Amino acid sequence: MATFRNIGTIHHYHELLVEGMVERGYARDFAERCFEQIKGFGEYGFPESHAQAFGWLAYVSSWLKCRHPAIFTCALLNSQPMGFYAPAQLVRDVQEHGVEVRAADVNASEWDSTLEPRTDGALALRLGLSRLDGFRKDWAAALARARKDAPFASIEDMARRADLPSPALRILANADAFGSLDRSRREALWDVRRTPSGELPLFAFAKVSGLGVEPDAALPAMPLPEEVVADYQTTRLSLKGHPLQFLRASLAAEGVISCAEANAAPDGRKVRVAGVVLIRQRPGKGNAVFITIEDETGIANALLWARDMERQRHAVMGARLMLIESEVQRSNEGVVHLMVRRVIDRTNLLDHLTAPQPHTPQSARTDEVPHLKRPQTHTHGHPRVVRILPKSRDFH
Repeated sequence: MATFRNIGTIHHYHELLVEGMVERGYARDFAERCFEQIKGFGEYGFPESHAQAFGWLAYVSSWLKCRHPAIFTCALLNSQPMGFYAPAQLVRDVQEHGVEVRAADVNASEWDSTLEPRTDGALALRLGLSRLDGFRKDWAAALARARKDAPFASIEDMARRADLPSPALRILANADAFGSLDRSRREALWDVRRTPSGELPLFAFAKVSGLGVEPDAALPAMPLPEEVVADYQTTRLSLKGHPLQFLRASLAAEGVISCAEANAAPDGRKVRVAGVVLIRQRPGKGNAVFITIEDETGIANALLWARDMERQRHAVMGARLMLIESEVQRSNEGVVHLMVRRVIDRTNLLDHLTAPQPHTPQSARTDEVPHLKRPQTHTHGHPRVVRILPKSRDFH
């Protein structure tokens, strides 16, 4: 019907429809009314019904998000991939609305994200094992079955009862999913590397008899920036911090302000803002590119005219961490856009998040974790190295 209206040919079908209905026994006035209804729907009813359906969906979603943010976000996480915003932004938003978010854990997480009651009657959001890159649904089911009677007491206990293969154990350790067992990421990695898969009777006897028990290694604590990077590499989000908070001092030295400061700046102010690229969008044949960036203080929306796109396409499309030189445009309704004059790719700054720390004791080769090595974000290296941050969501 919309096609008929669009090209103005629906009247050509008047006689065909009306006469055909009369021949089949329908009254002529009824056939005429049918045609007029179809004609009216084609002229306006299609966009009206579209708008009504979208308005209802927007209203229900807003009501749920306002009154039940934990439930709403849990459902969104379990429906991924979808929409404009990645899990990291969904989790951050629900935290800013007062909901406690708990990390994925071998003693608490199911495959999907779940809700857990708090002592104050509110609901906490528990991240599911589906958030762990490479982890399989059948492994999650095995964990749930094994801990049904009693929680796991140790990594060895979990490995034996759940009968998980070595790759599954390493993924759990890399993702820091042993918090309930009081094992840090590095300690867990050490433990899973010395936990045999499919333990032989000789090893079991040695443990029972107290023979051959290896003492814990005195591993150095992982610096917080490396913890955040490792979280992003394994679960694509972090509950410990935001990568930009560790780069704030060096950015401020360059005259770069935060997204929150840019959103509060007066109309017409020239600003330099940097953030992780969340969304790039160029609607249809529009003459503008919309970019959303994020730092530890929030998000900022930028607008780049298409005429300025080509001369800086490489930076616009390739940057994971983008520095924007722009002018603040504030509408009467309070909506703020950064009108972009120049885009600079500062992805190389992510190298500093895992740079060697001074006075850090040297660890043994068996303590090294591949994704903790210094990333070369400006090259096309190993995916685990390149993906310090999740990819942006780009729409055309």
